[in-house]
Amino acid sequence: MKRMVYVVAALIAAAGSVEQTRSEQKVFRLGMIGLDTSHVTAFTNAINKKTAEHGCKVVAGYPGGSPDIDSSRNRVEGFTNELREKYGLEIVDSIEQLCQKVDGVLLESVDGRPHLKQARPVIEARIPLFIDKPMAGNLADVIEIFRLAKEKNVPCWSSSSLRFSPGVFDARSDPNIGGVLGCDAYGPCSLEEHHPDLYWYGVHGVEMLFAIMGPGCEMVTRTQTKDFELAVGRWSDGRIGTFRGIRKGKSGYGATIFGAKKIAPAGEYAGYGPLVDEIIKFFKTGKPAVPADETIEIFAFMSAADESKAKGGAPVSIKDLIDRAKQPNTARKK
Repeated sequence: MKRMVYVVAALIAAAGSVEQTRSEQKVFRLGMIGLDTSHVTAFTNAINKKTAEHGCKVVAGYPGGSPDIDSSRNRVEGFTNELREKYGLEIVDSIEQLCQKVDGVLLESVDGRPHLKQARPVIEARIPLFIDKPMAGNLADVIEIFRLAKEKNVPCWSSSSLRFSPGVFDARSDPNIGGVLGCDAYGPCSLEEHHPDLYWYGVHGVEMLFAIMGPGCEMVTRTQTKDFELAVGRWSDGRIGTFRGIRKGKSGYGATIFGAKKIAPAGEYAGYGPLVDEIIKFFKTGKPAVPADETIEIFAFMSAADESKAKGGAPVSIKDLIDRAKQPNTARKK
């Protein structure tokens, strides 16, 4: 009888051990590249405190950092130490090493210029990839990242958290608005000398503009003064959308939506939470929340704004700009 009890107990213990192992295996391990932005601690905290609920956990990071950008060079050590000491992340010496330890990657480097180089080994390892803003340091690199991901069948996307604020992501389908006929978006627009003007901070407001208007912009003109930006987009169906960049006075994010039924303000910024929810959903399903073509158009809009400024405010075709940006990709494939 005792022997039977021991056998039953052993079977129960073994079953518990197997169940525990299965539970551990269900955790989708995430790694971060570029530990030089507050997003890395904010996202890690939001993801890891609910691991039991959604099954994802940030477990490792590669510091990266850009020596010629103060906001990167001066912060990478602090954020790296916090992730190691407070959140228990393993800090690795290379992206290749990171890829061996994770099932998904968040590319968080505050500098968009190295993103293509940093994305290559992740895509080569066929690991799903989310890229924080700015997606790259130029339009050609944005296009090339998506080309590589498509070639390797790797799920990949990028977005600002502004897109998923209430009253922004759902504006196109809001029956009270009755269809978006135009939008004036605005937001902070500090500049960084190594990036096209709107890429550095204006990207968030431009993302909000496209989330509300949808894709289809064909022409961009731009006016710039010391403290302000105004980029005007003309959509193929005749609608007009604008982005006002602010560098003086009261600042904040927002938009006025011109609809068939009413003129309405966009909803207030909801923080990182809605974006983190979409990131988790992406890693669990492999389905990007924003199509590649729309993200390419967003960066083409900002690049066209730079070209318009250089031409004294002349209109610039987004299609022509995208076609030209694709040309260097022949050399990049090598």
